[in-house]
Amino acid sequence: MAALNPVQHLQDELTCSICCEVFQHPVILDCGHSFCRACITQCREEANAHVSCPQCRSPSSQNNFRPNWQLANVVEKAKQLNEQVAKGAEGEQDLIHTQLRILRGDREKLEEQKMNRSQEHQDYQEKSKTERQKIVSEFERLRQLMKEQECLLLARLDELDRMIKKSQKETVTKLSQEISLLDSLIFEMEGKCQQPSSDFLQDIRSTLTRCMKRKLQHVVEMCPEGEKNRSDISEQNQKLKKMLGIPPSDLEKDRGEPQGSYSKENVAMDPDTAHCQLVLSEDRKSVRWGDTEQDLPNNPERFAPWFCVLGCEGFTSGRHCWEVVVEGSGAWAVGVARESVMRKGRLIRNPEAGIWAMELFCGQYKALTSPRFTLLSLPHVPRKVCITLDYEGGLVAFSDADNNDPIFTFPPASFTGERIHPWFWVGERSLLILCP
Repeated sequence: MAALNPVQHLQDELTCSICCEVFQHPVILDCGHSFCRACITQCREEANAHVSCPQCRSPSSQNNFRPNWQLANVVEKAKQLNEQVAKGAEGEQDLIHTQLRILRGDREKLEEQKMNRSQEHQDYQEKSKTERQKIVSEFERLRQLMKEQECLLLARLDELDRMIKKSQKETVTKLSQEISLLDSLIFEMEGKCQQPSSDFLQDIRSTLTRCMKRKLQHVVEMCPEGEKNRSDISEQNQKLKKMLGIPPSDLEKDRGEPQGSYSKENVAMDPDTAHCQLVLSEDRKSVRWGDTEQDLPNNPERFAPWFCVLGCEGFTSGRHCWEVVVEGSGAWAVGVARESVMRKGRLIRNPEAGIWAMELFCGQYKALTSPRFTLLSLPHVPRKVCITLDYEGGLVAFSDADNNDPIFTFPPASFTGERIHPWFWVGERSLLILCP
C-alpha cells in the first residue's frame, strides 16, 4: 500500500472527529482531546446533561471548554501550506501541459516530414520509372536503327559483291577472247614460218598486215562504281561509330580511315590539384601513391583527403580522347570531372557530383553511375584505357585501347558550358601513366 502524502496525513490529524472537517475555533477538553467549539457545544446542548468526551467518553465539565490556541495556529499554518501545495501542483500541471503542447507539435512536424518524405520517395520512384521507360524506349529505338543500318549496309555490300562478280565475269570473257585471237595469230605465224621461202613471202604480207592493224585490248579495271560504293559504306559505318561515341581503332588509324573527328590530346597532370601523398613524375605524365605526405601548400585547388589529381587541360567544346596505362595491383579510377568538383572533405564520385569515371576497386570494375555504381563484366583485364569526351554531345565513353572493345558509355549529360578536366584517382600499389 502506498504511503500517505505528508500533507494529507497532517490534514487528517487536524480534522475534528465530530464533523470530520478541519478544526474551526478548536477547544480542548479535560481529557486532552480537541473539537470544534460549535461541534462540542451542539453535543452539550443535545445531551443537556454532564458532557463526556465524544472520543474517549471521559467526563468533562460543561464550562471547561478552553480555546486551543496552538492547535488553531497549526490549523492556520496547515491551510496556508495546503494552498501553497495546491498552487505548486497547478504550476506543475501548467508546465506539463506546456510540454505536452510542445511534444504534440513536434510529433505533428515529424508526421508532416514523414508524409513529405514518403511523397518525395514516391515522386522519385515515378521519375525513375519514367526515366527507365525512356531509356528502354531510346535504346530499343537505337537497336532498331542499328538493325536497319546493318541490313542496309549488308544489302549494299551484297549488291557490291554482285557487281564485282559481274565485272569479273565480263573481264574474264573479254580477256579469254583476246587470248584466243592471239593464239590463232601465233599459230598462223608459226605455220607461215615453216613454208618454203617463195610461198612464205607471198602469204606473209597479209598476215603481217592483220597483226600490225590489231591493237592489244587493255585489261578492264575493277568497276569504279564498286570502289566508290565500298568507300561510301565505310564512311557511313564511321558516322555510326561517331554517333555512338566509339573511338577509332588502331587499324583504322593505320589505314588512314576517318577517325570520327576525335582529337588525340597530349594530357598532363596538374600538380596544384594533386593530393599531398601523390607523387607525379617530372613530365607530369604519371602518378603513384607515395609512402608519406609531402609538405605542399593546402591551396583551394588541391584534393584532400581523396587521392585525386586533375589534368591541366580543360575542354569547353569539341571531341577529345586520351589513353591511360594502368599498372600495379591496387585500386584506381579514371575519367573526367567538372572544374567546380568538390576538392575538400567528402567526395561523391558520380555524374550528379560532376564526375564521370570508371574504377577498379576490390577486384571489381565499376562505372561510377548515379545513384549507384554499375558493375562491369569485362572479358579480360584492360592494360590501357581510352577515355573519349564529346562535349557538345554530352557523352563520356571508355574502351580498351588495345583492341578497341567498348567498356562503358555514360548516358548523355549537359556540361552547361563548364570546363571539363581529365580526372584520376590512385590507390596504394597503383600507377597511372598517360600515353603521349
